[in-house]
Amino acid sequence: MGRTVIVIPARYESSRFPGKPLALLDGTSLIQRTWQQCVAALGPDDVYVATDDDRIESHCRGFGAQVVLTPTTCPTGTDRVYAASEQIDAEAFVNVQGDEPLVDPADIHTVIAASQAHPGEVVNAMCPIEDEATFRDPNVPKVVSAPDGRLLYMSRAAVPTGKDLGFRGAWRQVCVYAFPTSALERYANHGGKTPVEQIEDIEILRFLELGIPVRMVAVSSASLAVDVPGDIARVEAELRRRARR
Repeated sequence: MGRTVIVIPARYESSRFPGKPLALLDGTSLIQRTWQQCVAALGPDDVYVATDDDRIESHCRGFGAQVVLTPTTCPTGTDRVYAASEQIDAEAFVNVQGDEPLVDPADIHTVIAASQAHPGEVVNAMCPIEDEATFRDPNVPKVVSAPDGRLLYMSRAAVPTGKDLGFRGAWRQVCVYAFPTSALERYANHGGKTPVEQIEDIEILRFLELGIPVRMVAVSSASLAVDVPGDIARVEAELRRRARR
C-alpha cells in the first residue's frame, strides 16, 4: 500500500463552539495538541491541517504544521479531507478530527493497520461507553455494529437499548477515520449531506446511505473530544492527571 497521511480538518465557524481549534488547553491550542498526537504517530511530514480560515492557517504554520487551504463550502470534516486529498500525493487518508487532543497515537496506528488489512474499506474507531451519562449525552455518537465489525448505525440517541430504554453497555465513536481515495471521492461528489446524516449530524452516516460499508475497530478509551466549551475543563483535568503520572 502506498503513502498514508493524516489530515486534521479544522474550521473556525462551529455552531456549538465558534473558534474551537484555537481554544486553549492549559496554554496550548486544541489544534496544536491534536497535531502533536498525530505527529507522534506518523511524524510531521505525513500530517496536514486542512482549513479555510486565515487565523487557523497562521496559527498552525506558527508551530510548524503543514497546512492545506480548502473551500469554505465544505459541509463536513470528511468533505474537507477530500478537498485536501486533491492537493496531497497519497493512497490513503486518515481523518483525525481537530477536537481530539488526547487521541492516542497507538489508536491511530490501529486504524491504519485495519485500513491496510482491508484495502478499499472505510475504517472508523470506537471504544466502550463506561457510564450512563455518556450513553445519554447527545454530543456523543453511539455505535451499533455487527459482530464482524460492520457498522450498522450510529446515532446521537442512546442506542442500543431495550423496551425499558436502559443502559446495558454500548460503544461510542472515536473520531479517527481511514478512507481510500475512491470512497472519499464518492462521498464528496454526492453533492451535500444525505437525509439521515442531516438529521443526526454524523458525517460517517453518508457512507452507509451511499451503500459504502464502514468497518469499526476497537481502540482505547484514552481520547476525550472537545465538543462544547464545557468540555475544556474536563480535558484540562485529564491533561494534568496524566502529567502527574
